[in-house]
Amino acid sequence: MSTNAPIAAIVGAAETTEMGRIPGASQLQLHLDAALNALADAGLRPSDIDGIATAGETPDSIALQLGIVPRWIDATSVGGCSFIMHVRHASHAIQAGLADTVLITHGESGRSRVAGSGFPVPVPGSLQQQFETPYGTVGPPTMFPLPVLRYLKTYGHDAEALARVAVIQREWAGLNPRASQKDPITIDDVMNSRMISYPFTKLMCCLVTDGGGALILTSAERARDFPQKPVYVVGTGESMETPLISQMRDLTTSAAFRVSSREAFRMAGITHADVDHLMLYDAFAHLPIYGLEDLGFCAPGEAPDFIREGHTAPGGFLPVNTNGGGLSYMHSGMYGMYALQESVRQMRGIAPAQVHGASVSVTHGVGGMFSAASTVVMTNEL
Repeated sequence: MSTNAPIAAIVGAAETTEMGRIPGASQLQLHLDAALNALADAGLRPSDIDGIATAGETPDSIALQLGIVPRWIDATSVGGCSFIMHVRHASHAIQAGLADTVLITHGESGRSRVAGSGFPVPVPGSLQQQFETPYGTVGPPTMFPLPVLRYLKTYGHDAEALARVAVIQREWAGLNPRASQKDPITIDDVMNSRMISYPFTKLMCCLVTDGGGALILTSAERARDFPQKPVYVVGTGESMETPLISQMRDLTTSAAFRVSSREAFRMAGITHADVDHLMLYDAFAHLPIYGLEDLGFCAPGEAPDFIREGHTAPGGFLPVNTNGGGLSYMHSGMYGMYALQESVRQMRGIAPAQVHGASVSVTHGVGGMFSAASTVVMTNEL
């Protein structure tokens, strides 16, 4: 299998030293811890960095603390897929000569709430505040049920389809020593856990944790000069649909998912058969279902059966969310960085649940409850 020429290469990747509950570190400290770990992974010093991208914190905060004066910055913040977009933007900036070496950082004190930025709430006068918030839809647990209930009704599935996603994510987490939740669970466990907002029970919802991660990108030509196995970025995509969950063109599918992934696959020059490993943002249990269908791995309405047949589970032919995902591995608020980290580990061949012979990994994320999407295709081969 061959891909198109790489746009850039990931030469440094690391998460925070601790994960899960870190009451002794602020949000900014988590960004910096991850950044220093990624620099060490790449064998670099802060002075080697000339580009910074981040969300949650601001690039100037990162630059100040690390002593960097960058010539390229990106503060794109569209929710959980922001960091996946940063990879896209940084790759093309490097290709255009706007930066040589870019640091992307993430950190959130999601559980301990130590100097955290907090979850954004609709501001007065916004579309959400005018047209949705008065009816009780504020944040993921109350916004996501609308499309999910339409999907289940349209295609004749029930909530057990969501529960099965959580069960399989826990199977993967059981193979990962750093996962926050590793104990096996059953569909009954998920269905009988506390109801949060119908049809979501607690075990269908993401974890709330502390942590972060960072990536370092440079040109593909320079990649072999670094100590770690290069991971090449060969395709990227991004899109947006609507900030109002009620105004999706079709509640059973995400237009942003389709546009973003189609662009990434086109740029990479790959087909679905070329994908060995897939990371689908799973803040809530329905998102892998939408991801499998909107990215084109399943026809509309068929993802629950695809999952039930074991294709995404350990031993399946399309391993999905091999770190345990946002449901069982980590979810500090914006999950995209953790999905990227697992794709990098798989391409380096060092993942706890390594997919044998994997050469192409796709990371796909969502932001703002279906309002934004971004996709990155990685490979370990030229």
